[in-house]
Amino acid sequence: MEFLNDVNFVEVGTIALVVLISFLIGRVFFDRKRVSDYPPAIPGLPLIGNLLQLKAKKPHQTFAKWAELYGPIYSIKTGATTLVVLNTAEVAKEAMVAKFSSISSRKLSNALTILTADKSMVAMSDYGDFHKMVKRNILKIILGPSAQKRNHHLRETMIDSMLSQLHAYIKENALQAVNLRVVFKRELFKLALRQALGKDIESIYVGELGKCLSQSEIFDILVVDPMMGAIEVDWRDFFPYLRWVPNKPVEEKIHQMAYRRSAVTRALIQNQKKRIDGGEKVDCYLDFLLSETKMLTEEQLTMLVWEAIIETSDTTLVTTEWAMYELAKNPECQDRLYQEIRGVCGSEKVTENHLPQLPYLSAIFHETLRKHSPVPIIPPRYVHEDTQLGGYKIPAGTEIAINIYGCNMDKKEWDHPEEWKPERFVEKPNETMDLHKTMSFGGGKRSCAGALQAMLISCSAIGRFVQDFEWRLKEGEEENEDTVQLTTHKLKPMLAFLTPRGKK
Repeated sequence: MEFLNDVNFVEVGTIALVVLISFLIGRVFFDRKRVSDYPPAIPGLPLIGNLLQLKAKKPHQTFAKWAELYGPIYSIKTGATTLVVLNTAEVAKEAMVAKFSSISSRKLSNALTILTADKSMVAMSDYGDFHKMVKRNILKIILGPSAQKRNHHLRETMIDSMLSQLHAYIKENALQAVNLRVVFKRELFKLALRQALGKDIESIYVGELGKCLSQSEIFDILVVDPMMGAIEVDWRDFFPYLRWVPNKPVEEKIHQMAYRRSAVTRALIQNQKKRIDGGEKVDCYLDFLLSETKMLTEEQLTMLVWEAIIETSDTTLVTTEWAMYELAKNPECQDRLYQEIRGVCGSEKVTENHLPQLPYLSAIFHETLRKHSPVPIIPPRYVHEDTQLGGYKIPAGTEIAINIYGCNMDKKEWDHPEEWKPERFVEKPNETMDLHKTMSFGGGKRSCAGALQAMLISCSAIGRFVQDFEWRLKEGEEENEDTVQLTTHKLKPMLAFLTPRGKK
C-alpha cells in the first residue's frame, strides 16, 4: 500500500511537471507572439543583462555595432533596467520632436543627480515651468541671437588673444610642437567667466575651503572634476532596488566634487555682490539672475551660474580641437579652406560677419560634429506614458537612450562614415543642406541652447587658425584618436607644428 502510494505520488508529480513544462513552453511562445511589436532584445545574462558587454567603457561604439546586427532600435537590460537604444537620426528626431510629450523627462544616474542638485539646471531639468524659465533667461543674456550680437566683442577678444599667444610661442619655440588645448582651454574659460560674472577672475579666496584658489584651480573644480564625476559608474544605478546598499567610495567622491564646486561658485557670486554693492556697474548673466529672477532658491542660482561656466568651457573646446586635428591630418582640406578664406576675406582677418560666406568652413565644423560628436549618448529620457517609436511599442517606464554616435555612423545614411569628409556638407546646386542632420545639438524643445554660440566660436577660431598658420601634425600623431572613457574628448592633446602663412 505504501509502495502504491509512492508510485501514485511519482506519477502525479510527473504529470504535474509535464503540464507545467507544457504551460511554460506555451506561455513563452505566446509571449513571443505578444511582444513581437516591441523592439528586439539583445541577448544577455540573467540578472545583470548586458552589463558585461558594455564593460569596455565605450558604450556608444558597442551600441552602433549592435545596430548593424539587430537593427536601429533595440532593447537591452542593464541590471534591473530596460533601456531602448535609438541609433538612427530619423527615429531620434521622432523621439525628440514628434513623441516629445511622452518622453520629456530626464533619467539621471546617482552621480548626475548629485552634481546637478537634482536637475537644477537647464540642460538636465525636466521639461516644465522651471526649464522654460531658465532656458529663456540664458538665451536672453548669453546664448540667443540677440545676446550673440551683443557679446561678439568678447569672442573676438578671446580669439585675438589666442592668436597672439600662438604667434609668440612659435617665435620663441620654432622647432617645438604646439599644444592648442592649453591655450584654447584657458581663453574659453575666461570667456565663460566674463559672460557669467562680467569679469575674468584670476584668483579668489573661498572661505568654505579655507584657501585662495588660482584660475587654474578654479577651472579644475568647476569644469574638470564635474565632467569626470558625471561619467562615474555606480553599480547601484543598474539595480534601483539596491540603492539602500552603501557605496561609500563613489558617494564620497561625488559629494566632495559637488561640495567644492558649489563652494567656489558661491564665492564667485558673493564676490560679484560685493562689486555691485560697491557701485561697480556690471552687465552679465549673474546680474540678470539676481535682479530679474526672484523665485530662484540659492541652490538653483548657484547651479545656473555654474552651468553657464562649464558648458561654455567644454564642448566647444572638444569640437575645435578635433577639427584642427583633422585639418592638420588632411593638408588638402586645409589648403581648400585657406583658399576659400583668401577669396572672401583678402587681407582682412576672419570675423563672424564672414562666416555665411565661408561654406567650406561650415562644412568642416559640421563634419567634425558628425565624426566626433561631443556628447556621443544623450542622457537617458524616461517614457512616462505608452508610446510608439519606429513602429515599435514602447511601454511606460522604459528608458530611452539616443546614441548620437550611432546616428552619425549609420552606413545607410552616410557614405563611409568612418572617414572625415567635409565635402559631404557642401551644398549642391538647388539643394539646401540640413545642418542639423548630425543630431549633435539634439532637436525639438530640448535642443541645445548653446548651439549658435558653439558654432560662432568654433568656426571663427578654426578660420583664424588656418588663416594665420599652416598646421602639420607632429610625427606619430596621425593615429592618436583615442578618447576619454564614455566621452569623445581626445585622450591626449593634439600636438602640431605651426608655420606662419607666407613664411615657409
